[in-house]
Amino acid sequence: MFVSNDPLTVKKINEITGLEKNRIKKIINELISNYKGDNRPFKIYEIAGGYKLGTKPGYSRWVKKISENIKKHQISKAALETLAIIAYNQPITRLEIEKIRGVNCSGVLMNLLKHKFIKISGRKKVAGNPILYKVTDAFLIHFGLKRISDLPKISEIGIN
Repeated sequence: MFVSNDPLTVKKINEITGLEKNRIKKIINELISNYKGDNRPFKIYEIAGGYKLGTKPGYSRWVKKISENIKKHQISKAALETLAIIAYNQPITRLEIEKIRGVNCSGVLMNLLKHKFIKISGRKKVAGNPILYKVTDAFLIHFGLKRISDLPKISEIGIN
């Protein structure tokens, strides 16, 4: 986990180490418990179906100083709106997204695909067979979610 930029799944750790999956889960849970109780500046986060080593929030200001020169991908308001629509309605077509947003979103979709926040998940079985879109693990990682079901419910955020 220390050298991986992406979360490692139990399956991937199994492929790398040869350890049994139950043993891997036990070790990870022990590490999570140990790191929680001491003064180390890092912990193991469960995110996007895997595990990732990261800085504890109390130490983040120092990490920010170190990484000031690394620009994080900025998401426009249009892209954020489109991502939210996809996340809550996936799989969804471009026309369905545009019906909700009220504007053309072809360019936004291309940009989200380019940055791997969304992926093509197939074609809808209707006239024209339009492309279906879903969010990716990159979306989960960027927004700090373990899984899509961790998104707040629409009723919780006050949207009609």
